Amino acid sequence: MKTPKSSPDGMRVKDMTTGEPARLMLAFALPLFIGNIFQQAYNMVDTMVAGYTLGDTAIAAIGATSALYNLIINLSFGLNGGCAIVVTQRFGAHNEKRLKQSIAGMLLLNAGAAVVLTTLSLLFLTPLLRFMNTPDAIFQLTRGYISIICAGLTATIGYNLLAAILRSVGNSRTPLVFLIISSVLNIILDLLFVAVFRWGLAGAAMATVAAQAVSAILCAGYMLRHYRAILPGREEFRIPKEIMLELLASGAAMGLMYSVVDIGSVIFQRANNMLGEVIISSQTAARRLISIGMAVLGTISNALATFVGQNWGAGKPERIRSAIRKALVMEVAWSLLACSAAYAFGGVLVRFTTGTEDPEIIRNAAMSLRLHMTFFPALGILLCLRMALQSMGKKLAPIFSSCLELGMKIVAASYLIPRFGFLGTSMTEPITWTIMVLFLAAAYLYLRRELFGESGLSLKTGGAS
Repeated sequence: MKTPKSSPDGMRVKDMTTGEPARLMLAFALPLFIGNIFQQAYNMVDTMVAGYTLGDTAIAAIGATSALYNLIINLSFGLNGGCAIVVTQRFGAHNEKRLKQSIAGMLLLNAGAAVVLTTLSLLFLTPLLRFMNTPDAIFQLTRGYISIICAGLTATIGYNLLAAILRSVGNSRTPLVFLIISSVLNIILDLLFVAVFRWGLAGAAMATVAAQAVSAILCAGYMLRHYRAILPGREEFRIPKEIMLELLASGAAMGLMYSVVDIGSVIFQRANNMLGEVIISSQTAARRLISIGMAVLGTISNALATFVGQNWGAGKPERIRSAIRKALVMEVAWSLLACSAAYAFGGVLVRFTTGTEDPEIIRNAAMSLRLHMTFFPALGILLCLRMALQSMGKKLAPIFSSCLELGMKIVAASYLIPRFGFLGTSMTEPITWTIMVLFLAAAYLYLRRELFGESGLSLKTGGAS
């Protein structure tokens, strides 16, 4: 299977098994980064429109459910990320039949995930919100907002599925274009539904779901037009057992990795919600800005995952080791820049993104923002090592690191937050990142000989057929 940059029928792919690693990753990561920023814009716009038009109570209502929403979404995101590694390896091995069968398996798994996640989230929404100590003053507002988001999960899952397939063959530009379109639409609909029609937070939720549906539809139409060469036919849906098991194993491993982290976040937010509406608003404001900074770190690590997956499938270990080193340098460089911006403009950024004038919200949010970004170098290294190991089939160490994060958030919910208040909330993730990166660095050094061979010049893939 040939892998040109753009085939005659318009199918854009990127073969990362040849060429300079840093240049390839940056070229792949740039549109991915812009896409991540626009994806963050969904929640950011909701918060800004809610804050400027509905007040601080609306910000608290959105923030009170953020961990629960992330848990649901990241189960799907992790499933697609893990399955996409299998697709990337098949693409790197230039095995067209197995590539199509892997994509067919992704489609089936996502159809099941959409039904299960939508049904369960709607059935258990009220008890979950009660479990999370959602304040009574904002309970109905919160429930109305998140129920609409959960009802539209199919649109979000559909976009994540199709974007993951495109990125696995090296096309990170097309999902970006559609995401930009839907993000602009989200802004327009937010203003229309909330500021003009006065539909409140329900209008903000409907705007988000509608915009995500548009991005999924556009992505599907583009793939049907330009990517028929890799899309499975009826025959490819007779998926060999070993491929389905590999998809399940890789998807479940990454889904578990994300869900374990987010289960911890739900417990963590449960404790934070007990601190009151002002603290919930502070956490929401800080989180929106922290997420934008983390988007860059995640983009670099995702680009590394695609690079490592393709070169693992092609059996080129020297390229993998070089790419890991260069990705780590990029992560640390961005972390230092983000940290400097947080210390210089933290309060201004909080005020701009929320519209709040409450000095307590601004002070708490800026403190949390600065504390988190001080530890961004540890997070960047952590993400790179976790994604690289996952892409080379080493799933246990990344999963165990996520279990460490779960444990730390339980400790924080039980001891740090009750004792130190919002400072305890803000301390938890930086401490957790430091512990996790030490563990993953030790795991990578221990596994390096097994992965690359004693000399680092031979690769034991186990067969990327």
